[in-house]
Amino acid sequence: IGWVPPRSVCGWLPQLPLAARWRRAVRCPGGWLLAGGHSAWGRSMAAAVVLGGPAGWWRWHRRVRAARAAMVCSRTMASKTPVGFIGLGNMGNPMAKNLVKHGYPVFTYDVFPEACKEFQDLGAQVTDSPADVAEKADRIITMLPSSPNVLEVYTGANGILKKVKKGSLLIDSSTIDPAVSKELAKAVEKMGAVFMDAPVSGGVGAAKAANLTFMVGGAEQEFDAAKELLTCMGSNVVYCGEVGAGQSAKICNNMLLGISMIGTAEVMNLGIRLGLDPKLLAKILNMSSGRCWSSDTYNPVPGVMEGVPSANNYQGGFGTTLMAKDLGLAQISATNTKTPVPLGSQAHQIYRMMCAKGYALKDFSAVFQFLREEENL
Repeated sequence: IGWVPPRSVCGWLPQLPLAARWRRAVRCPGGWLLAGGHSAWGRSMAAAVVLGGPAGWWRWHRRVRAARAAMVCSRTMASKTPVGFIGLGNMGNPMAKNLVKHGYPVFTYDVFPEACKEFQDLGAQVTDSPADVAEKADRIITMLPSSPNVLEVYTGANGILKKVKKGSLLIDSSTIDPAVSKELAKAVEKMGAVFMDAPVSGGVGAAKAANLTFMVGGAEQEFDAAKELLTCMGSNVVYCGEVGAGQSAKICNNMLLGISMIGTAEVMNLGIRLGLDPKLLAKILNMSSGRCWSSDTYNPVPGVMEGVPSANNYQGGFGTTLMAKDLGLAQISATNTKTPVPLGSQAHQIYRMMCAKGYALKDFSAVFQFLREEENL
């Protein structure tokens, strides 16, 4: 005989001798009674065995496994509730796309309608206002440039709170003043919904790769519900504490980033003026104690790295105006807590100067170019 149907699919056959098990299996009239009676599964199995023997059974088995996996996937996608996404800029665009890739029905809105067009081709729905999003989805993510933008989207004439449903989960991934997050949380709570702040780190590249870090503030019992969505867009989702704690962590991170980028730009410029090759200097820094994200992942010197804004005339990435805004938030927090931040204050002034001299829309790593120009004045 050589091969017999496996015990896992043989019903009462294991009770028979091996030879009898094979003979009875292929002779069962009307289908494989032992594995499924007269069911469609049983009939298809019997036909596969009679016509193909052992190879036929294995082919049937593989088809069944694939079909069952597809059924599970279909049920999972059908069970996912709609998600609203407001703000489809450099960061919001890839974040929303990753939700679509994970099978979520997504309702989008952006103040610039053209930002929504490509989402229609992906199967997402385009809405007319934040209120419209709130009417259609009870889980909403916002990704906006500043505190005033966030306040308008939530509390404006056509804001989320005009149509928000009780029990909705509202997640703000913008970088804003922690005090504004706390203010919004109170307004959302009055409507019977839940608000969490979840700003991100990682930049556009990490957003596209779903490799962001989320810093989450809000009620701890709601964290798992938020994490379910955020893990579609990021590899690290960290609970930081009550509402506003996520924003506090993000402000600290970005202040350090702003300072380290200026330091990296200064050091690279000094090395070049001393006659060092910039690629060699970057290599040395990145194997030494001076290594940092600004030097090894996001180097500000053109020609040192590929795939970063400095390789593309500082286009894309994280705008200088946004860095200046974030450092301004850090200054407010430092003042409120009476915390000395001399380097943070100096960095804030440098990025503000850059904005005033035409760098506002360029990536913040253009500080290298800015310093090179300043030395020629």
